[in-house]
Amino acid sequence: MYKTDPFLIKKCRTLRKKGFTLGEIMKTTNLPKTTVFGHIQDISLPIKIRQQIKEEAVRRIAEFSRKRKGKCMLGRIVVKPRNWTNELVFLVAHFMFDGEITGHSCIYNNRSEALINRVRLLMKKVFNLEPKNWTNKKTGVYRISYHYVELAIYARKKAKGLVKNIIRDSLIRKKIFLQTFFDDEGSIHFDKRLVRGFQHNLKVLKLVQKLLKDFGIESKIDKKYQEIIISRKENLIKFRNKINFSKGIYINPNRKNSIWKRKLEKREILNKIIDSYQK
Repeated sequence: MYKTDPFLIKKCRTLRKKGFTLGEIMKTTNLPKTTVFGHIQDISLPIKIRQQIKEEAVRRIAEFSRKRKGKCMLGRIVVKPRNWTNELVFLVAHFMFDGEITGHSCIYNNRSEALINRVRLLMKKVFNLEPKNWTNKKTGVYRISYHYVELAIYARKKAKGLVKNIIRDSLIRKKIFLQTFFDDEGSIHFDKRLVRGFQHNLKVLKLVQKLLKDFGIESKIDKKYQEIIISRKENLIKFRNKINFSKGIYINPNRKNSIWKRKLEKREILNKIIDSYQK
């Protein structure tokens, strides 16, 4: 602390005794903060003044929180496309099915590197965002997450709109929605000659059933096991030709009930099922 004029020292102490805050004394005397504090630190503010300062601080924090509610921190701007695109349908559907939209994040989990990479690339293309990455070494499940409040709010709104309006959209976007559903939630059974899609939300299963019908594909819903089932050769052929699983989507060969014991694409198994029917 440098030497201060005794008059200013006395003024600092007098102002403090009158209830002036540290900032107010600095402004009045034009002295640095450390200098003022050194001269007044033994003089406490009246309880009433301290309470007022505390209430004002709480008010400022509340006002700041109110103004930035639903917004990202400064410098973390999220692009929010107004119109639907094929890429946006892919992304929103993936977050709906094998993902999660929380109050502040969009998260996607999958064992398939192809699907993880697709979501990562599309997020970069559509939103210009990079994810946080995590891998469960025991299960082989990958996770990518995007922690942006604005993105989460936007994605939640878009997910509701997608479920509500996809039934009236174009066939190409209906196909994207269905393919994403079966990529994320689907399984294929060679012995039973079935394609299945699991979903706890009955409303979504009924929507998937309606969309499949638009492609001439008959299916049935099993409410007990929360699944939609596609069977019979003609339906499986239509599913393969009009929807199908994405390229690079493999079965898990490590499952105990796997009959293959090797890495096979779901598309390849679907072809085997269709070929297994007698011509």
